[in-house]
Amino acid sequence: MSIVHQGGCLCGEVRYRTTAEPLRVTICHCTFCQKRTGSAFGIGAYFKIEDVDVLQGELRVYEHRSDETGRWLKNEFCPRCGTVVTWTLEALPGLRGLAGGTFDDPKWLKIQRHGWLRSAHPWFTPPEGVERHEKSALPPPT
Repeated sequence: MSIVHQGGCLCGEVRYRTTAEPLRVTICHCTFCQKRTGSAFGIGAYFKIEDVDVLQGELRVYEHRSDETGRWLKNEFCPRCGTVVTWTLEALPGLRGLAGGTFDDPKWLKIQRHGWLRSAHPWFTPPEGVERHEKSALPPPT
C-alpha cells in the first residue's frame, strides 16, 4: 500500500497530499460531526501535521468550542464549495485530521475506533474488532 494519498474538496479548488500512514482512523458519532458532515457520523484520518501538504487552494477556518469539554477544534474548509477538508483539535496537538470522504480513493482507510457512541443513531452497530468509546476516542496516540 502506498503511503502517499491525495484528495481535495468537492469543487477541486483545494487539493492536498499525505506522505505517511495515518496515526489513527476514527469514526466520530458526536453531534458536532453529525452536523459538520450532514450525515450519521464523520470519518477522520489523523496525520502528523508535517505529513499533510496543501497543494493548491486556500482554506478558511471555523473555530468551534465543545460545549462538553470546552476544547477548541478548527475546521478548515474550501470557501468556494464549503467542503470541510481538514481540522485540528486542541486535544490532539501536532496532528491534523482529514475528512475521510475527501480522499480521491477513500477505500484504503482502515477504521480503528468509533468515538462518541452515546450520540450514535440507534440503528448503528459498530463492527467487531474496533475500539469503541461512549465518549471521546482520546487520548492522543503515542
